[in-house]
Amino acid sequence: MRIQEERERRELRARHLARLPGALQELHDQLAECVTAYTDNFGSASADIVLMPNLIRVTAREQVDGGWKPGPKVEVSTVPDLPGFRIVRGEVTQEIEVGLLPSDKLFYRDHVADKYINMDELTRRILDRLLFPGLREQ
Repeated sequence: MRIQEERERRELRARHLARLPGALQELHDQLAECVTAYTDNFGSASADIVLMPNLIRVTAREQVDGGWKPGPKVEVSTVPDLPGFRIVRGEVTQEIEVGLLPSDKLFYRDHVADKYINMDELTRRILDRLLFPGLREQ
């Protein structure tokens, strides 16, 4: 019985790890839509998003004296040991667990708060402090 439990645990972990790159791509696609809406309103150079293997980087820029000055950035990387994402914004780090539902859809869980979140909440946690620093924390 223990062998069967361990086999199932390992198979589930392998499925989670295999799904992690796709989860990062899905997150990138959602963040890219948000960044596009932002740049449509504030200028094409006001922010950018880059997808690299195992990493998404979003950078905001501020217009100073007619030019764009690099501003804050946020990085989202995959963390196979979790499995999930690590969000790093300056000195602030947050870990989000990514899991699979029986329907093969993803779920997201704030690792520290032990709270499930949806994709909208995840994108807000990544982008709000970066793109809208004047907004108060929710």
